[in-house]
Amino acid sequence: MESGKRTSRSIAEAYLGRIEAVDRKGPNLGSLLETNKEALDIADALDRERKDRGSRGPLHGIPVLLKDNIDTGDSQQTTAGSLALEGSHAPKDAFLVERLRTAGVVILGKTNMSEWANFRSNHSTSGWSSRGGQCRNPYVLDRNPCGSSSGSGAAISANLGAVAVGTETDGSIVCPASANGLVGIKPTLGLVSRSGIIPISASQDTAGPLARSVADAAVLLGALTGVDPADRATAASSSQAGTDYTRFLKSDGLKGTRIGVPRKLFFGYHTATDTVIEEAIREMARQGATIVDPCDLPHAGEYDAAEFEVLLYEFKAGLNAYLAKLGPNAPVHTLAEVISYNEKEKARVLPFFGQETMIQAEAKGPLTEKAYKDALGKCRKLSRSSGLDPLFSKHQLDALVAPTGHPAWPTDLVNGDHFLGASSTPAAVSGYPSISLPAGYLFGLPVGLSLIGKPWQEGTLIRMAYAYEQATKLRRAPTFLPSVDLSAGVPG
Repeated sequence: MESGKRTSRSIAEAYLGRIEAVDRKGPNLGSLLETNKEALDIADALDRERKDRGSRGPLHGIPVLLKDNIDTGDSQQTTAGSLALEGSHAPKDAFLVERLRTAGVVILGKTNMSEWANFRSNHSTSGWSSRGGQCRNPYVLDRNPCGSSSGSGAAISANLGAVAVGTETDGSIVCPASANGLVGIKPTLGLVSRSGIIPISASQDTAGPLARSVADAAVLLGALTGVDPADRATAASSSQAGTDYTRFLKSDGLKGTRIGVPRKLFFGYHTATDTVIEEAIREMARQGATIVDPCDLPHAGEYDAAEFEVLLYEFKAGLNAYLAKLGPNAPVHTLAEVISYNEKEKARVLPFFGQETMIQAEAKGPLTEKAYKDALGKCRKLSRSSGLDPLFSKHQLDALVAPTGHPAWPTDLVNGDHFLGASSTPAAVSGYPSISLPAGYLFGLPVGLSLIGKPWQEGTLIRMAYAYEQATKLRRAPTFLPSVDLSAGVPG
């Protein structure tokens, strides 16, 4: 666009054409729920502005996709993938969408997602929603795109937009990043506002970038930050947030860093994945990092039950508050009404898995109950003050490194997801930042590594991730294989 060879409109048109060819037809990814009818008009206006007054910055005229739990005060719906909210239009933009519009982006459309951000059933299938059906992995179409931000991950991997915004409670940015060969940043809790996002958990939810490169993710993250009076958690970011994370894009960014390897629990569940990550660790050492190995994380795995208890309480409170703000004309007004709608429309909404998680949440009381406070206190203590904090301090670490997860499993609507292991929970429960990026491939399927950092140290993680990315240049575009390529084998 700066050279004049392309315009925002021509780029948006090219993406819309690719969405039609790849998402609606051809491989039929099912990664988008709708495109923005206003996208080309917005692009035209931004082209005129660029010509008359110059560029607003690096995102001026760039087409961006949003997960369908992020409010847009326009013609697009915000439904969390659920037919219970079909036809629901948010009264205004989410705070992060306001920030993006100020940066000059073109909101290109809303991505499919695991319905209600995968908080409906304990044997759900990631990437499936009653509104959009099953999203597919662009590397191997019968494999799962992972996490509730599955549509955002699959769409950006398949080059259906420049970048996307996903959301995470526990793994729903980093897992799609890993499974779809992307960079995903799960920010520190409070760096990015959650107001105007359909919630699960006030103590864990955050939005963040999904991109094909560390540089693109860094640009998008800078546009998302900001203190929002409607989200008290962002107040802590006032002296911590950056608006330009591209200053951390240094090819020697691993030099002098200290990285811990938490082997217990986060390695050993998939031998071939471990092999990929071991080579990644060796490469980090070659790039100047000091590796502290082993560097096991205290209390890992000990707060899983408490985390779920917290999520049940906070989901009910948060969703009821969100739905109340939609006003009397909303399709549903409470979690109880969502459950009732789902049961009434179970042939369309509950054909493959139920809503037992929602029913458990509805049975919970207010956030003043002792059971909730005790569970939240346990999570914070074991993940932060008795977990990550002393480990970082003792070994003077900049980050921990672990496999984000294993290669994508076959999508199975009969039995649900097949998780073997992951490393997202410590960062998710503590509220600390993490970044996932490509580390290699197994049988043609991407494998990601995660770097978990100290609070507000997104810049450090970006610096380390960029150095690794530039040293390895591992990512390759998906080819929409119908099934896994067994001849690709495992690393030797």
